[in-house]
Amino acid sequence: MNKLRYILIAILCLLTFSVSFAQTEETPQQDQVNATEIVKGHITDSYEWHITKIGETDIVIPLPVIVYSGTTGWHVFSSSHLYPEGMEYEGFHIATEGDHIGKIVETIAEGEKKPLDISITKTVLSLLINSLILILIILGCAHWYKGKKAEDVAPKGFVGFMEMFIMMIENDVIKACVGKEYKKYSPYLLTAFFFIFVNNVMGIIPIFPGGANVTGNIAVTLVLALCTFVAVNVFGNKEYWKDILWPEVPMWLKVPIPIMPAIEIFGIFTKPFALMIRLFANITAGHSAILALVSIIFVTATMGAVINGMMSAISILLVIFMNCLELLVAFIQAYVFTMLSSAFIGLSRQEARK
Repeated sequence: MNKLRYILIAILCLLTFSVSFAQTEETPQQDQVNATEIVKGHITDSYEWHITKIGETDIVIPLPVIVYSGTTGWHVFSSSHLYPEGMEYEGFHIATEGDHIGKIVETIAEGEKKPLDISITKTVLSLLINSLILILIILGCAHWYKGKKAEDVAPKGFVGFMEMFIMMIENDVIKACVGKEYKKYSPYLLTAFFFIFVNNVMGIIPIFPGGANVTGNIAVTLVLALCTFVAVNVFGNKEYWKDILWPEVPMWLKVPIPIMPAIEIFGIFTKPFALMIRLFANITAGHSAILALVSIIFVTATMGAVINGMMSAISILLVIFMNCLELLVAFIQAYVFTMLSSAFIGLSRQEARK
């Protein structure tokens, strides 16, 4: 599956490059559709939520900007005052170049300075909406079980599907990887699975409130990886730390130079790092591939009816295929994150060797 994904992305890149090159030769610069900017605009965070464009009018949802300046204090206002990018309001604007490009900066005598920024961005709003959806789903299922007994008829429909889903992750992943103490970690691991899965699925939906690249935001995957890091290392037992600090290897690998302990300590940090990058990279790549495929339709619009028709048909077929593939990836990435987290937790709860 991964090899197929990489092949498709490579083909996509070649198609996009060839189309863009041909368009550069045949059409004026001002008529070109910048596919790179379209993809970049979607996968990066924003202070407004772009819904669609009707003619020359952009339909957007302005979001609240909340920033703190060391000289003028707190500022709360609508992001509509900052768009198009470059507009300034109350001494703030969105940087179009430099180290803070795309972020709100404050104009001061020395130049630009980034204030404390706790604004409700597109990613934050999507995170709140998706979390609310997850809460409603789980509470709705819990409400069905209220007052029920073990011998009562099993649930059907959506509640029955959720029960099957939860039991599959509980028994086949968490219990199998963590071991007999799995019940202590089930709440976190199940929450992580469904949080990632819901955000992945919502990211595939192209219309509001879907379409945001939440799990493709490295800050989100960083927090998830840190949660696993804490669960593994804070609650690891003495056998786990013994294998880290004094593993059962030949003595010359431990003293006078602690080669193996150094490698094991390094591994403590590489495991959550791998979790963070894996989820971030796969979701971002999927979003980028789908948007780049859609962009081909508009990039080839000025190249004639025949070429545009052929490329549009190819683009639509590939987009349908990629969306189906992304739905599978949405589940696989949530599954892999939960499985690896469970495996790491299971290793930290190992029993003493006899």
